[in-house]
Amino acid sequence: MKLLVVGSVAFDAIETPFGKTDKILGGAATYIGLAASIMDVQSGIVSVVGGDFPQEYLDMMTSRKINIDGIEIVKDGKTFFWSGKYHNDLNSRDTLITEINVLGDFDPQIPTSMEDAEVLMLGNLHPGVQLSVLDKMKNKPKLVILDTMNFWMDSALDILKEMIAKTDVITINDEEARQLSGEYSLVKAAKAIHKMGPAYVIIKKGEHGALLFHDDRIFAIPAMPLEDVFDPTGAGDTFAGGFASYLVKQGKFDFETMKSALIVGSALASFTVEKFGIERLSEVSEADLKKRIEEFKTLTTFQVEV
Repeated sequence: MKLLVVGSVAFDAIETPFGKTDKILGGAATYIGLAASIMDVQSGIVSVVGGDFPQEYLDMMTSRKINIDGIEIVKDGKTFFWSGKYHNDLNSRDTLITEINVLGDFDPQIPTSMEDAEVLMLGNLHPGVQLSVLDKMKNKPKLVILDTMNFWMDSALDILKEMIAKTDVITINDEEARQLSGEYSLVKAAKAIHKMGPAYVIIKKGEHGALLFHDDRIFAIPAMPLEDVFDPTGAGDTFAGGFASYLVKQGKFDFETMKSALIVGSALASFTVEKFGIERLSEVSEADLKKRIEEFKTLTTFQVEV
């Protein structure tokens, strides 16, 4: 199976209580693609960058067997750039700079080599762009996974709802779930979002883990407690990439398989936050991932006698 990833490939400049960076490689599609490479899943990225985007970054992706045929290079344009500063608790941040640049006119083109991808992972982009990708697929994907955010709920709600109606799995955080559904209870919120179309609803809760909803079933996982958290940027995208890649590798999309995929996604995301940008994630081996999954088991395995 193939995983088609649509999203931003970008520059980030990040400041946290532990330090700051100049422009470094970022973007939702970048993190998702790296997660897929760790899982040894055949993936392809559809995105756009400017002429200022270093060839070494493209070579890195190719070396990790990420198909970059769908990354358009606008020679006289500039790559999307975001700069942010995290507060002391790392759960909130201030956006300092957002330069849309070439992403503003992004018209995604799916390369022939990825037209038949069975799983489509739509990273956080304008829902109109996400819909256009779905329309351009040669075959309808077996699974469509959608990531979105409150910005699109504020500015493009009608078209976002149109996209959600064509989605199998939606992944959003707790604040976004409440805004989208109008419900404070996350259980009620998930039920309301189910009615919009997705069979599976994933609600991310940051350092408090994640919830998976399907029909009347709920699966909850914790986040990995870490001694050092340097940079949360990209953790949600890594989570989505690990989740999608596990499903691709298993070739099954049922509730039980998604429970395991949730663990894999969380395990990979726990690596991302340990260093700035993609630095830690790019070091992770399959053996590292297996070890961390075992650590996850110790958090959630217990016996109770009453």
